[in-house]
Amino acid sequence: MRPRPSGFQGDFAIILRDVGRLLPVVSAMAIVSLFVPLTFGETYAIAPLVITAAVSALAGAGLYFPLRRAPEPGLRHAMVTAAIGWILVPTFGALPFVLTQAFAGAAQSAPMAAWVFSDPANAFFESVSGFTSTGLSVVSRPDLLPHTLQWWRSLSEWIGGLGVLVVMLSVLSGPRPGATLYSMYYAEARAERIRPTIRATVRTMWWIFFLFTAVSMALQWRLGTPIWEAANHAMTAMATGGFSITAPGTPLYPNVGAMVVLMGTMLAGAISFSVHYETLGKGWRRFFADYQTRAFLVFVAAGAALLTLENLASVGGLAALRESSFHFLSAATTTGFQTADLRQWTDTAKLILALGMFVGGAAGSTAGGVKILRLVVLLKGVQWRFRQILAPRQAIVPFRVGKTALDEREAGTRLEDAALIFFLWATLLGVGILVLLHTVPPPYTLADVILEVTSAQSNAGLSAGISSPDLPLAGKLALAFNMWAGRLEIIPVLIFLRSFIARRR
Repeated sequence: MRPRPSGFQGDFAIILRDVGRLLPVVSAMAIVSLFVPLTFGETYAIAPLVITAAVSALAGAGLYFPLRRAPEPGLRHAMVTAAIGWILVPTFGALPFVLTQAFAGAAQSAPMAAWVFSDPANAFFESVSGFTSTGLSVVSRPDLLPHTLQWWRSLSEWIGGLGVLVVMLSVLSGPRPGATLYSMYYAEARAERIRPTIRATVRTMWWIFFLFTAVSMALQWRLGTPIWEAANHAMTAMATGGFSITAPGTPLYPNVGAMVVLMGTMLAGAISFSVHYETLGKGWRRFFADYQTRAFLVFVAAGAALLTLENLASVGGLAALRESSFHFLSAATTTGFQTADLRQWTDTAKLILALGMFVGGAAGSTAGGVKILRLVVLLKGVQWRFRQILAPRQAIVPFRVGKTALDEREAGTRLEDAALIFFLWATLLGVGILVLLHTVPPPYTLADVILEVTSAQSNAGLSAGISSPDLPLAGKLALAFNMWAGRLEIIPVLIFLRSFIARRR
């Protein structure tokens, strides 16, 4: 193993080299996407994709090859790489939006919906939202976008759902030290291992991810959804992203059967990949045997019931049950599919949705939020502490999560981790709310702002209408920051900011 250089230059070389490894992901996406303009006759979109592929590949090569002999990264390097990569990848990913609009305008064939991307800030916002699998959008009529941009939005969420570092790890060739692979894997807010090695884990995750997406697409198409919509919605549902290609306010499904398939896909995206792996190999009993999965299902059912009760008066009857169940599942899985105008819902209903997004799905899934497992650990910790207080002084009080009993030291570590993430999330959420309150126009209420910021930081995508081309630049950047920090679960962002500030001194 090559010696690791110390100091700024050595760290900088390691980070830039690995950022260079990430950028070709955008290039590969652009090349794969060329079939769309060729299929739909959108010739003006071919050059933008070719330019995107060339620019991102050249930028990646320019960073990687001069520094390819730099040592392998440690965990701190990997986290800074992840933080920088999740800024640069969406930046290069914004090129198809800007260039397609420009080329289509020059050819006088630009669909009206694409003109929103004449402002690079809108293109960057849309790209960040896509790659972080958030789903907040500045496009008012996604059904009127060129097919190429509809596909690019869906593909960015599908890739972002697993993560660009996971994509990079799945294509790296040659022997790699296990510690290095784990550092890169962990830096993207992942820690679970499905298989004995990280490389095998990543490949298994891709296999499951692709299988479920394909099955969802096939079932939706079989139940009457047009094939183009079925493909795009399967990708964004499995990635718990939520970009849609239908007009606002219209159903994403032609019938109840297709709605059930879409809801099932959202739920699958929010369940841990390790549970899917066990279920596919050993049967459905494994699915319900997982404590975190059971807790998440209970949380979704309770939230949907509470939201239905809140909406009975304003929405009424069966519609209240259908819309409340769909939207709370969309919130809790942090998918963000939306068919109702949430501005018309009560403030209490908006806060219930915000709570669902804040908690989010299972650890080890594509969902955002603080994760249901951390909430369970904290609630169990409160119960454990009360039992300790009431028990005799010398009694040993076990800490249990499901069937797993932890000793006092391990329980303390788990509680500290959960409490730290909750504290950081709540703090950043509060800052984001304060910033957006000074940015949005007066008609929006505090509940609207809380919903929007929680949606951004939880990478959910439900919107009260604040995310729009009319949102001032400061508001767009603030929401983009929350999306970025939420996707990385904050800690890599803080390490990046600390490293940056320390180097400036």
